Amino acid sequence: MDSPLADRLRPQTLDEIAGQHHLLDPDRPLRRIIETGQIPNMVFYGPSGVGKTTLASIIARQTNKTLRKLNGTTAGTADIRSIISELSGFSGMNGILLYLDEIQYFNKKQQQTLLEFIENGSITLIASTTENPYFYVYSAILSRSTVFEFKALEKDDVVQAVRRVLRVLHEETGDDIRISDKAVEHIAYACGGDVRKAVNAVELSVLSSPFEGKVRVVSDDTVVQLTQKSAVKYDREGDEHYDLLSAFQKSMRGSDPDAAVHYLARILAADDLPSACRRLMVCACEDVGLANPQIIPIVKAAVDAAMMVGLPEARIPLADAVILVALSPKSNSAYMAINKAMADVQAGKGGGFPRQLQNKHYDGDDVKDKGQHYLYPHDFPHHWTAQQYLPDALVGTRYYEPGENKTEQAYADYWKKIRK
Repeated sequence: MDSPLADRLRPQTLDEIAGQHHLLDPDRPLRRIIETGQIPNMVFYGPSGVGKTTLASIIARQTNKTLRKLNGTTAGTADIRSIISELSGFSGMNGILLYLDEIQYFNKKQQQTLLEFIENGSITLIASTTENPYFYVYSAILSRSTVFEFKALEKDDVVQAVRRVLRVLHEETGDDIRISDKAVEHIAYACGGDVRKAVNAVELSVLSSPFEGKVRVVSDDTVVQLTQKSAVKYDREGDEHYDLLSAFQKSMRGSDPDAAVHYLARILAADDLPSACRRLMVCACEDVGLANPQIIPIVKAAVDAAMMVGLPEARIPLADAVILVALSPKSNSAYMAINKAMADVQAGKGGGFPRQLQNKHYDGDDVKDKGQHYLYPHDFPHHWTAQQYLPDALVGTRYYEPGENKTEQAYADYWKKIRK
């Protein structure tokens, strides 16, 4: 009983793995592949605590290959070479199954070291990662592997795992444990689909609960106190971080205030106030923009207030601003205009300036029409007169197209009238 409870409870068969029905139900392709015993190179991709390592260990036991394990956070090139050296010995007769956990921490050169042996079949690779493999795994490795995505567990699957933990604790300690269905469901919800986190929450809740007679009574309050932060799955350098921020901004852009406030709450629960403020400002400028021009100073004021008062009070001005952005009319006309202009600049289009826009300076002998000839708009009716502003190479280019909203249409109608 010296090993962690999560390790002692690790499933030993495919049927004991919680969740992942889309991969491991009897009619699913991965299940059938495993049962044939002909294991291809595979990459397991998904959040922590959902069974990637467990499944790899079960697969290894079902093959005749020699199992070797490495972790990308601690292993180096020397460890890879040590495994490769075994291929010519007794342990490599049937090939080696290498389980490489956290492959995203291996650099390109380290991953390339494996390539030859993966290709000829002397090493079968099962790699796992919490990051998107298409960004972090060397393309040549990916092209020789099949990627399987693991998903966070549904609450019902985690409830079953929690009840299994309680049974095992009872069997190991002999203690009777009393815990309400409400507390069990709270743990299942608060773990965010991470079984390992749920196991740890159950163990802590039981160990910290007093005896009433011969029964350990786990109160609802104890469970809430020990799991209040565990629902927040938020690695600021990982996919979960960017998925949450993306969902937050897209909900505002999609004019859904309820979803936007939900994702704001999740960001703030992780104490990531700067990211919430930054995405809110970006959305106000990019997605509302000229349809409601006053949105930008209003949101800026809300962001300034939030940064001034800090959490938890910052949630109030941010909620005001998020709902306002979500419910405002939308226009990305300015966003599209600057993108088109930037594309032309990066392509080298334009260059130079119309003479009338240049700062006043001496005209050389090569200039036939000397003088700047700038027309000062305020000297003309309606403070406007026609003259060239774009560089010669871009005359006639249109970057800005008015959005279909009353504010921009009013601007467009005004200038159409003036320019006639």
